[in-house]
Amino acid sequence: MRTIKIETPPPVMTHHCGGCTHQPVCPSAAAADREAARIVALHPEQGWSLLCNGLVQFDDTGVILPDGRAVGPHRPTDSPSRG
Repeated sequence: MRTIKIETPPPVMTHHCGGCTHQPVCPSAAAADREAARIVALHPEQGWSLLCNGLVQFDDTGVILPDGRAVGPHRPTDSPSRG
């Protein structure tokens, strides 16, 4: 009989490094301006960046929140035009 080891994911962090040391402090992942946080890991060849507050931001403006929820792309051109 074979045993399979299942690893549990790490705990969700509010900030990538346990606390933002940037000045001014980066917005939290729950803040309305959360995408203004500084980039801590950049992967343009794969189309994503890790922000200081734990968000994974994609080139199409979609994000994955630190708790695993996804937020779809939101470009200004997606809103209805005013006539």
